[in-house]
Amino acid sequence: MALYSNHAGKPKVKTIRNTIIFIALLLFALATVFPIYFMVISSFADPVEAGAVSYSILPSKFTFASFKYFFDYSEYSYRWILNSLIVATTVMVSNVIFASMAGYAFSKLRFKGRGVLFAVLLVSMMIPYQVTQVPLYILVVNVFELQNTYSALIMPSIVTVYNIFLAKQFMSSIPNEIMESAKIEGCSQFTIYWRIILPLSKTVLAVMAILTFMDSWNTFFWPLLVTNTMDMQTIQVGLKNFRFANTTFIAPMMAGATISALPMFILFFSLQKYFLEGVTVGAVKG
Repeated sequence: MALYSNHAGKPKVKTIRNTIIFIALLLFALATVFPIYFMVISSFADPVEAGAVSYSILPSKFTFASFKYFFDYSEYSYRWILNSLIVATTVMVSNVIFASMAGYAFSKLRFKGRGVLFAVLLVSMMIPYQVTQVPLYILVVNVFELQNTYSALIMPSIVTVYNIFLAKQFMSSIPNEIMESAKIEGCSQFTIYWRIILPLSKTVLAVMAILTFMDSWNTFFWPLLVTNTMDMQTIQVGLKNFRFANTTFIAPMMAGATISALPMFILFFSLQKYFLEGVTVGAVKG
């Protein structure tokens, strides 16, 4: 009888445990999504009264006046979005190309000093981003005189060490026998890279593209440093123009933030399949 009771109690304990886990995950998901929800809801508020914002969970009315105000506020509103698209897309493409090339070289090619060079790159990853901003600013503005140009916005992020590390780790898992067979068939190193390695690495390249685009699109500090006119500002820097000394236009700012979030959502959902595959690569062996 006692044995029966023990077996009968196990499913009940398991059900309670699963319910607790589900509630905890649900609360975490709500806490993650709520800022996005509040941003979208606030963007549909009326922008007539400067600095006014409703903190109610459900909006009293929906209006596109704040979106209209965002684009009518400045002649550069469209230019901010265009600048962000140019910079983020260029940085994304350059990182996918150059990081994949470097990853292929570090993982499949044998050359003198490969280990030392890769170790130096790994050490550079440990240097805080803020520490490099002053010397980088001096180089870009004073030495190369590129302030307020697309080159100043793009060049510092043309390839990142993290993406090189990501590509190298993934490509190291590709069997060397594939390359040996290609060499026997007379393929050059570039042919092997372009026709064999890249197609096999599409999952990690998708992850790299999404993360790089998001990071470049959301960057605020560096564009703020190297741009001094409104026509060269990105969308993230442009949003600060809705904040003044005594008040802030909350609803138009939220409308701009909502618009700025759309490209990231589009990119993520279009590459969602590869992204989910990429982040789980290496999690299971066998």
